[in-house]
Amino acid sequence: MNTTAANTVLITGASRGLGLALADALAAHGWTLILDARGSEALAKASATLRRRTTVYSLAGDISHAGHRRDLAALAQQAGGLDAVVNNASTLGVSPLPTLLEYPLEALEQVYRTNLLAPLALLQEVRHTLKPGARIMNITSDAAIEPYPGWGGYGSSKAGLEQLSAILAAENPSYRVYWVDPGDMRTQMHQEAFPGEDISDRPLPDVAVPSLLALLRGEMPSGRYKAQAMPNQP
Repeated sequence: MNTTAANTVLITGASRGLGLALADALAAHGWTLILDARGSEALAKASATLRRRTTVYSLAGDISHAGHRRDLAALAQQAGGLDAVVNNASTLGVSPLPTLLEYPLEALEQVYRTNLLAPLALLQEVRHTLKPGARIMNITSDAAIEPYPGWGGYGSSKAGLEQLSAILAAENPSYRVYWVDPGDMRTQMHQEAFPGEDISDRPLPDVAVPSLLALLRGEMPSGRYKAQAMPNQP
């Protein structure tokens, strides 16, 4: 990818955690940012800070809602098209984490709508704004491949996202499609998974960012990557 010209990225779930850390790093490289998050106040605060260094479009809303996705696609068109889409927004589901036999199905359906269907629906909405050679990055989890008790809802949604990503890559060889496990991190979502527990031993989201930058700015092939196992490439 040509990183000398201004590039534009759409990042969902960008008001905190990994999404915000990645947006901050890309702002330092001069990327134009289109940011989404459910929390309007947190998103407005993050966007104001990032605007000191780069152009930022932001829109609060729920990525599982079709109207919000259409509005994000309109922003992408206004910005001149997308060099990358990062599907980072997701929901943990019920907390504390229930077993599958106890999982409320309406809550599980919402997990699937947010974590599995919304990333594909967003890509369908913005596909005409994707530039040649665009990068598509879907943030997944080791819970997609490991049978952790209690993680059946979130993990199965991410397992579906991984298979969806693999097929998307096979069907669209002109794009680079990455499905990335960022590893354990000290985030609000991780705390919600373990209410009342001390998670201060987990690294901050910044630890995964160099690997995400390497994928977005480099020429690595489509595939599954573990961010914390990758060499930190420029």
